[in-house]
Amino acid sequence: MTTFTALGDSITLGVGDPVRRPTGDRAWRGWAALLAETMQEPDLHNLASNGATAAIIAREQLPRALARRPQVASVVFGINDTLRPGFDAEKIEAAAAHTVGALREIGAEVLTMRLPDSGWMLGLPDALANPLARRTHAVNAALDAVAKRFDTLHFDAAGTPATYEKHMWAVDRLHPNERGHRLIARSFHDLLVATGMPVGPAPGAEPENPPPGKWAEFAWMATKGTAWVLRRSVDLVPYLIAMAAKEMWDRRHDDTTLPPDLPPDEEGAIAA
Repeated sequence: MTTFTALGDSITLGVGDPVRRPTGDRAWRGWAALLAETMQEPDLHNLASNGATAAIIAREQLPRALARRPQVASVVFGINDTLRPGFDAEKIEAAAAHTVGALREIGAEVLTMRLPDSGWMLGLPDALANPLARRTHAVNAALDAVAKRFDTLHFDAAGTPATYEKHMWAVDRLHPNERGHRLIARSFHDLLVATGMPVGPAPGAEPENPPPGKWAEFAWMATKGTAWVLRRSVDLVPYLIAMAAKEMWDRRHDDTTLPPDLPPDEEGAIAA
């Protein structure tokens, strides 16, 4: 039996990859379930939760994961951290190091992932997207440091060109669709194969379920999507404007207060 505990936020929860259960209702599947299907006698425990940050994962999900003593664990997060007030890259790195370190200490193979920036995914104008890009770069730098320190299996989604293809993303532009979840699962599968772990064939790259049509996307926007956009308009947009204004103020008075710029290869990927 291979015990796999998946820690993280809504991406690991499977949002964007709906499937129909035998009972007829719909549920989220996602990359973790797809990856688990390739393992020997998989015992998947998906502990991810909507809105989770590095601190929430360390405080709430890690104890439950350790209790299961997994052979494989994933720690995937980042978007929610970039969208929260009081952003602190050092605290994010410390929380991630605590989580990953504890899992590695019990012998788990740990999967981690660098994320593309949410400003690009949301299609924000540069003035609002740039602060998020800087935060994403800071989170990815923290993840790189943790991955190197604890020797994780580290998937660079931010540096993978396919990540930025529109047909990889759900209509909300923040979550992968089935094709995007399959990309993540296949990438982690390749990393597990490289360690010599006995796994079966990789998940297929092509979706098994038909993508939502224009009518389904319209229906989503007219129901859940409208509420989602309104919440972002009321809460997120003013916050992004304030973040952008603060960045401009900091630039004018002290350039050293800003995180480093994105390296050229990531800037090119985001603009693609």
